[in-house]
Amino acid sequence: MAYGEKVYKVRNGKKTKQYSWRAKFLLPDGINYGSASGFATEKTAKEYGQEQEAAIRAGRWVDPKLSGTHFGVFAAEFMKARPKRGQTVDTRWKQLTGHIFPRWQYVPLRDINWFAVDSWQLNELQVDDVTKGHVVSLMSTILTAAVDARHLLVNPLMGRRRTKPVMVLGAVPKRVDESKWHPPAAVIQTAERLGWADGFQLLSAAFTGINWGEGQGLDRTHVLERRQLDDDGSAWTCPILRVVQEVAEYEQRGPGGEKLGTVLALEPLKNEHRIRDVDLPPFLAGLWRHRAEVWENDYLLSTESGSWWRRGNWGKVLRPAADGRPARARRQGAAERVAWEPLAPGLTMRGARHTHDTLQEQIMVAASLAYEQAGHKPSGIKGVYQHPTVRMRRHRLDGLQEVFVRAMLSLGKETLWGIPVNLELSQK
Repeated sequence: MAYGEKVYKVRNGKKTKQYSWRAKFLLPDGINYGSASGFATEKTAKEYGQEQEAAIRAGRWVDPKLSGTHFGVFAAEFMKARPKRGQTVDTRWKQLTGHIFPRWQYVPLRDINWFAVDSWQLNELQVDDVTKGHVVSLMSTILTAAVDARHLLVNPLMGRRRTKPVMVLGAVPKRVDESKWHPPAAVIQTAERLGWADGFQLLSAAFTGINWGEGQGLDRTHVLERRQLDDDGSAWTCPILRVVQEVAEYEQRGPGGEKLGTVLALEPLKNEHRIRDVDLPPFLAGLWRHRAEVWENDYLLSTESGSWWRRGNWGKVLRPAADGRPARARRQGAAERVAWEPLAPGLTMRGARHTHDTLQEQIMVAASLAYEQAGHKPSGIKGVYQHPTVRMRRHRLDGLQEVFVRAMLSLGKETLWGIPVNLELSQK
């Protein structure tokens, strides 16, 4: 039963005649009492205590001590209690230590409100807009966990839309970034310049949409299996790449976010939609068969020594092949090097994935199939009711084959890396 008790003020170590009132109320365990001080009268103290007991009975009471937990303390508890893939853990700690903690680490959970967070991300957080969204989303996820842990009654960030910067007079319109995708002929030229060992990875990404980690994770057990479907009473088959795992490069973290060193390791895919069979057009199926025959390593897009690529090392190989390089005379410790003109400035493995999805749009691949092949989650009710058919798959493969053949003909080529390639078009 709630009640109020006098709390005498102390001055110079001695109790005075001045006092205030402290509210006492029974805690959820039914044994111990909680308290809150600073009330002017016994009545207000008792009423506060009764309100707390009513909230406890209704199951909506939050201990003020818990709601006063610093955000940084609870965030560390959250990271420990919610294990994720190593790469996800590293990304979250980077967002916490690099962006969130400098402003919110020592703020009590109950003092975080949407107005303050929205103003901070708009005016103080100096990152691109996509990263701002990820940072605020992580904060919201942690505050939702605080609600679940009975540290807060509500998450003040839940369902709120971030304020975007106001347009100003004289602002230059944002140009369409055409460097995110590249013409197929430029991709083919860059891949050939890289050589058979390395360029095959770039070509595969541009015509399948597999990302960097997925390509590194392709081993012999998951390549050139076959998809078999019924096509109006006839069996239809096509070679596939089975994407079931990926290689991730990330900073391993301790319980408190401390760095333990960079690792390169196999990880499960991000979600169930990323687990997929990617259909191969004829030219690429032939190249994959050749790869499987001559490549001595278990992972078919590895380095020649059999190890997985590190992103930094791959960038050192890809950048001059795509962007070009100046000539270099022979000198002690360095061989002569001919100049390379730019072929696909700015091309990256992510750009190759952009290229693939753009080509799918160009050849009008059905949305349900485009989502499936890219490993994306279908959106809306159409994503529930629409499914790829054999005719859709044939149309996609015929379209990609035609794109490749046209690019090869424009370059006057019939082979890649000295390997004959299939340049036949479908006879519809």
